[in-house]
Amino acid sequence: MLLRREPIKNCMYKNPFLPTKAMFILTKGICLNSCLPCAAYVTFRDIGKNISLKVDNYMNGVAENTSNDPSNEPNNTISINSQIVPPIQPSHSQILIPGSRTYNEDNPPDVQKLGSSSWTLLHAVTAKYPTKPTDFEKLQMQKFLMLFSHVYPCNWCAKDFEKFIEANSPRVESRDELGRWMCEAHNHVNNKLGKPKFDCNFWEKRWKDGWDE
Repeated sequence: MLLRREPIKNCMYKNPFLPTKAMFILTKGICLNSCLPCAAYVTFRDIGKNISLKVDNYMNGVAENTSNDPSNEPNNTISINSQIVPPIQPSHSQILIPGSRTYNEDNPPDVQKLGSSSWTLLHAVTAKYPTKPTDFEKLQMQKFLMLFSHVYPCNWCAKDFEKFIEANSPRVESRDELGRWMCEAHNHVNNKLGKPKFDCNFWEKRWKDGWDE
């Protein structure tokens, strides 16, 4: 609740920048009859004073340190409790692209990053595959997997996946069959890389339904 009233004359809290009718904030809906300011006014007033005091102290300290420095050269280190801490250098991924305020510089994906992202995509596509697909949907999935093995941006990876498809035709009759086939294809690659195999009985929990709480 807000109330406008005439400022009290000779009040130490009178603000000359307020309009003729000053605005007072009420406490629990009761108007303050004296010239004492409300708690919010006092709080913000004190905060402003503290901030100004801290800024002045900081600037005075900087000026004093600068004047006492014989070399008068800028110091890129930070002193905390008399300990010198070297400046933190931004990593390569934290450097912004020239002319951009949002996008950081980043390197092209290597084979490991590309493979991990690609398997995530393939398993996610499989998880959305119909339980009872039409003939058209079956054909589309077969074409997708074949094209994927041709355009994959790693030559030897693409050839290996293409050979696996030729030896193990994608099972597109249902979501469960395709999910298990994709899991087997992934395990085929993991085996070559010396990684442990994933139990394909849990493919739906891993890529579709999530794990039980």
